[in-house]
Amino acid sequence: MKAVRMHGHGGREVLRVEDVPEPKPGPGEVLLRVHAAGVSHEDTRRRVGAPRSKAPLPAILGAEAAGVVAAVGAGVNPALRGLRVVGLAAEAQAEFVRLPASEVVLLPDTVDFEVGAVLACQGLTAYHLLHTMDWVTPGMTVLVHDIASGVGLLVLQLAKAAGARVFGTASTEAKAEVARHLGADAVLVASAELSAEVRALTTGEGVNLVLDDVGRATAEASLRCLAPFGHLVFFGATSGPPAPLHVDSLYPRALKVSAFSMAAPLPADANRSALNELVSDVAAGTLSVTLGVRLPLEQVADAHRALEEDSAVGSVVLRVG
Repeated sequence: MKAVRMHGHGGREVLRVEDVPEPKPGPGEVLLRVHAAGVSHEDTRRRVGAPRSKAPLPAILGAEAAGVVAAVGAGVNPALRGLRVVGLAAEAQAEFVRLPASEVVLLPDTVDFEVGAVLACQGLTAYHLLHTMDWVTPGMTVLVHDIASGVGLLVLQLAKAAGARVFGTASTEAKAEVARHLGADAVLVASAELSAEVRALTTGEGVNLVLDDVGRATAEASLRCLAPFGHLVFFGATSGPPAPLHVDSLYPRALKVSAFSMAAPLPADANRSALNELVSDVAAGTLSVTLGVRLPLEQVADAHRALEEDSAVGSVVLRVG
């Protein structure tokens, strides 16, 4: 089978689409014939060998996939064969991938494979930022950095559905307009005085929650944007890791700072339950996925370029089969 594999860390040139042995499902697993696989900043971090993203080499990239169950392992209901499903899966950027049968979620015919694949990791990240790391309720104010990213646009819709006021940052007016169309209360474009503008939007108070996937370039401004008892959650670092934080700076306004990744030890069934909810929302038309870049598996380097050059609006996905 074909798979995106790398034998070393480095630039986009280390990405290869190679023939590798087709996996076989073990006990409790299904084998998915992949139709679409998402590409995220975590893939770019793994490619360059970022400290918390290193994996044994050679490595097949990808963590989210949607497709059709081709085979099942021992102890798995054979009725799953032939069904459309989506799920979190290591080594997902390949024609076939194994994943635990207990984690797969059925994908209705009305939901495209490309949309489903994005929900498996990017959708779950958005969900957990709002409902696991914090608990967004009506009247809360949320600032989302890079709001026109795949995760950002999903956070925007989920937070609005929960009754929050949602502000965002974007690098271009075109990206800001996409977020405004999906309900953002305000989007600040390349703002040089972010905290002042955010406070102007909140009658001087600041926001209750800041979600920051940029890191070093925005960390200080993110803290200044918080209202008393506010919460800053890092969930990426596209500009590099934030500078060390002095806890003494948090005391005057009783601020909280935390971090989230999908590698966290979430409670049993938390992902499957949330993914079921996300798929149902998409099927019902109350949640949409913006697919900004859709490419065949062989153009995976271009998918990484779109993420690293910040040219994508919405999610990046690979068409596999």
